[in-house]
Amino acid sequence: MSQMLKSSGAMAAATMTSRVLGMVREMVYAAFMGNTWVASAFILAFQVPNLFRRLLGEGALTAAFIPIFKRKGVVEGEAAMWRTANVVISGLVAAAGAITVLAILVLSVLLAAGSFRDETELMLRLLRLMFPYMLLVCLAAVLIGMANARGHFFIPALGAAILNVVMIASVLLLAPRMGATLPEQIRALAIGVVLAGIAQVVFQLPSLSREGYRYHWVSPWRDPVVREVVRKMLPGSIGVAAFQINVLFTQFFSFWVEGTIVSTFNYSVRLMELPQGMFGISLATYLLPTLAGLAAEKDYAKFRQTLSQGLGYLAFANLIAAAVSLSLAQPIVRLVFERGEFGPQATVRVALALACLSPGLLLFSMNNILARAFYALDDIKTPMKISILCLGLNLVFAFWLVQRYREAGLAVANTLSAALNTGLLTYALRRKLGRLDWAGFIRCLWVLVPAAAAAGVAAFFIHAAWERHFGHPSLLRQLGAVFVPGAAAALVYWSAACLARVPAATDIVAVFRRKLGSSRR
Repeated sequence: MSQMLKSSGAMAAATMTSRVLGMVREMVYAAFMGNTWVASAFILAFQVPNLFRRLLGEGALTAAFIPIFKRKGVVEGEAAMWRTANVVISGLVAAAGAITVLAILVLSVLLAAGSFRDETELMLRLLRLMFPYMLLVCLAAVLIGMANARGHFFIPALGAAILNVVMIASVLLLAPRMGATLPEQIRALAIGVVLAGIAQVVFQLPSLSREGYRYHWVSPWRDPVVREVVRKMLPGSIGVAAFQINVLFTQFFSFWVEGTIVSTFNYSVRLMELPQGMFGISLATYLLPTLAGLAAEKDYAKFRQTLSQGLGYLAFANLIAAAVSLSLAQPIVRLVFERGEFGPQATVRVALALACLSPGLLLFSMNNILARAFYALDDIKTPMKISILCLGLNLVFAFWLVQRYREAGLAVANTLSAALNTGLLTYALRRKLGRLDWAGFIRCLWVLVPAAAAAGVAAFFIHAAWERHFGHPSLLRQLGAVFVPGAAAALVYWSAACLARVPAATDIVAVFRRKLGSSRR
């Protein structure tokens, strides 16, 4: 039983809790505002602090900081490691705080002096309310990275669950007090985002405190550690910026084509993020410090083995999720979202976008892991260059497809660009390492892809039979329309994987047997 499976499994459990609460949040959001233009304005406003969050708090900064943080602990001891954390956090607070203050001032001037359409004005007002979230979530991301580097995965991953609880409460408790109309009440969601950011930061502090961490200001100006982090993160920041600017361009364009496309596509993305986040992102988070440690020791044989093993686990979890979400897209969307302001027509549109995203689920998750393999090798430029190329093509695909196919066109564009990204990252990594040693991973795919296809077909026909005999007039029957064919699909898939002795399946069986043995003792 590998440490990877235990650690990423613990993270998956915490992330699953967060993702389930995230789904509850999206359900509450959908019932509250549907796929209206007001919902699209809120989503667009939220994209801007997300851009800076991913520039400063996640992705490039985390990838640059964690290897340095771990190296300091190994080479120079804990005192140097904690000083590294403090100087980077001090620099982050200074930079993100300045950007936040400047952004709020600029938005205030624009709203005071400008004359905008109702949609644009609402978006700008929501953006001004939400911008402090960028500073808070940047800080939370660095704290989570520190905890992961110290071997803590479960508790830090639960921080996102706290965030979702606060955001749900903002809809249920705060929104009714903000006014009578949806454009007035939507301000509660923006305030909830900021409060959720505060809660997530506070939640990370106790576990780090037990590790011995104490924050104090360390001047980041001219500090060699800060210079090293900035130097390493700049190429990755360009790639992340390209991604976020791409998202903004495609969503603003989609908002211009039709006001409801952005919110409709967003709901399908949230459904896709449930399986991706439950295991793909959890595994990628575990792999970055692990691979970074192997690269620092120059143990490239173990590096290749660990990466291949991780991809095998990823394929095992993601392929069945992709098959089920493709074959059961409409009953899943109906069960999760169809209530309140979210009607049957919205269900049809979101389900189509989900079906178009499903084939790319494994690809999206693989890109996270392959990029982290480059980061662990101290190479941020290669995935950045590949990302920019693929994002440029995604922009072309989106502009070409959105006008004709709306949110489904956005989904197809994302899947096509993800496939190209995976292929280029794989090719570049093989050249960098000389070889990949992916024979075991490829053998898994030869079993798992046909098994997932068979599982998807089984789910499709069982759902069709369910609809003929029972339909979906009640919540109980809607549950049956999803879980009965879904369980059958899982049984087909699991049986095929166990019969073929796929390592991921046998490792999971070993985990359950040991847990069962421990319980009996």
